[in-house]
Amino acid sequence: MAKTALVTGSTQGIGACIAKRLAKDGYNIAVNCRSEAEMSKGEKVADECREFGIEAECFIADVSKYNECEDMVKAVKERFGTIDTLVNNAGITKDGLMARMSEENYDIVIAVNQKSVFNMMKLVGNVMIRQKGGRIINVSSVAGLYGNAGQINYSASKAAIIGMTKTGAKELGSRGITVNAVAPGFIQTPMTDALTEEQKNAILNVIAMKRYGQVEEIAGVISFLSSDDASYVTGQTIEISGGLSM
Repeated sequence: MAKTALVTGSTQGIGACIAKRLAKDGYNIAVNCRSEAEMSKGEKVADECREFGIEAECFIADVSKYNECEDMVKAVKERFGTIDTLVNNAGITKDGLMARMSEENYDIVIAVNQKSVFNMMKLVGNVMIRQKGGRIINVSSVAGLYGNAGQINYSASKAAIIGMTKTGAKELGSRGITVNAVAPGFIQTPMTDALTEEQKNAILNVIAMKRYGQVEEIAGVISFLSSDDASYVTGQTIEISGGLSM
């Protein structure tokens, strides 16, 4: 029976690329979108995953809400039979300097970026315990390693994910479950494309490789962490930043 991967926040960008890479690796794919409004994007990603000859389906859940995660995990398990890899990718930004940041913007970023990881690790972890194995990969950020001005909420959420990854690894390791994190740096996206030349040059100046990363390079590391080759790798945070601030 084919293995199944559930990727949260997988309707676009890094999440969509991860879903397609794992489909290429032979996983059935559970695509996650936040609401009905995103369903068409999720179905498009699922269609692209099916081109690799696997099964794929889109599931709606706001992963910041425990009950919606619970319903999604149950539905994915019923649809595919197993959940072998979980990628906690869902995330948002609500940037602003600490002195001016609203409590609402702090709380929502923590809920979507951090609480979602607890929700999904707990629920899918319980499935994997019964299966006696699995892979959990959490998407953190270099902002969680180094901090970033104007992102106290985002940095807090991504730093917390690193601690949660280590704790999850210690709790689940004896059950044959690995838990790791990746910390992407500056990845080429429409957001980075919109920067001025001056802003781009300032960023590239602190990257050893003098270029932005590509979403495929994030997906490639996650593919490795999902594989049998990574069976003795757990509790680690792999920075994918081209040598940022070394």
